[in-house]
Amino acid sequence: MVAAAAGNQAGAALGARAFPDIGPVGVVAVRQFVAAAVLLPVARPNLRRFTWGQWWPTLLLGLVFATMNLSLYTAVDRVGLGLAVTLEFLGPLAVALAGSRTGGDLACAVVAGAGVYVLVLPGPSSDFAGVGLGLLAAVCWAAYILLNRLLGARLPGLQAPAAATAVSAAMYLPVAAVMVARGGFGAAAIGWAVGAGVLSSVVPYAADLIALRRVPPQFFGLLQSVHPVFAALAGAAILGQVPSAHVWLGIAIVVGTNVVAVALAGARAARAAAPAPAT
Repeated sequence: MVAAAAGNQAGAALGARAFPDIGPVGVVAVRQFVAAAVLLPVARPNLRRFTWGQWWPTLLLGLVFATMNLSLYTAVDRVGLGLAVTLEFLGPLAVALAGSRTGGDLACAVVAGAGVYVLVLPGPSSDFAGVGLGLLAAVCWAAYILLNRLLGARLPGLQAPAAATAVSAAMYLPVAAVMVARGGFGAAAIGWAVGAGVLSSVVPYAADLIALRRVPPQFFGLLQSVHPVFAALAGAAILGQVPSAHVWLGIAIVVGTNVVAVALAGARAARAAAPAPAT
C-alpha cells in the first residue's frame, strides 16, 4: 500500500509535466490506455462470462476511474498537487468515519473540516473550482475503495481493475481521436503521460485490489494517510511546487484526523469482537 501510494503521487507529478501540451484530459486519456494495455493481457478477464452481479460494479468502477482521474488532474492543474490530493484524501477519511455516530468520530469530522479550511484559506483569490474538483475526486476515491472491496470478492486475480480500466479507456476514445486529429500529442507529453499511467494506474490499481482482499477498509483508509504527504513531496521535488506553511499545517491536521478516526474505529471493533464476560 505504501509503494502504491508513492508510485501514485510520483506518477501524478510526472503527468502534470504534460499539462502544457495536452492538458489534464489528454494525460488522463493516455493514462487509461496504458493501464488497459498492461492490465488486460495480464488479467485476461473473460468479459462474456461476467454475470450482472460482476458487471454492474465493474461499470461503476470504470466510471469512477474516469471521473476521479480527470477531476483530480484538473484540480492539480489549478491548485497544485499537494492541495488537490489532500482534498481528495477526504474520501478515505469519509470511509473511515462512515456509519459512526460517536462523539469521537463527530469531533474528527469537525477537526477535518477545520483542517480543510486551514489548507484552503478561502478568500477572494481562492480557486473554488479547483477546490470543488478536488472534493469531487474525494467522493470518487471513497467509491473506489468500496467498489474495489466488493469486486475483490466477486472476481479473481486482477480481473476487476483490468475490466474497469478497459471501460474507462473506452470512455476516453473520443478525446484521443480529437487530439490525434489536431496533432496534439507530442513525444515528450506522451512520455510523461505514459509514466503517469504506469505509476498512477497500473501499480496502485493492482496493489490496492490485492491489499483490500487482506485488510479491512478502515485499515486501508489509515494507510492512505501517506498520500497527501507523498503528494506534497512529489510536487516539490518534480514540479517545484513548494507548499506554504498553511498548506503543510492543513495536511498535518487532515492526516492526523484520519489516524485518530481509524484508531477509534479499530478500538470499537476490538471491543465488539471481545468475548462477553462470564456471568
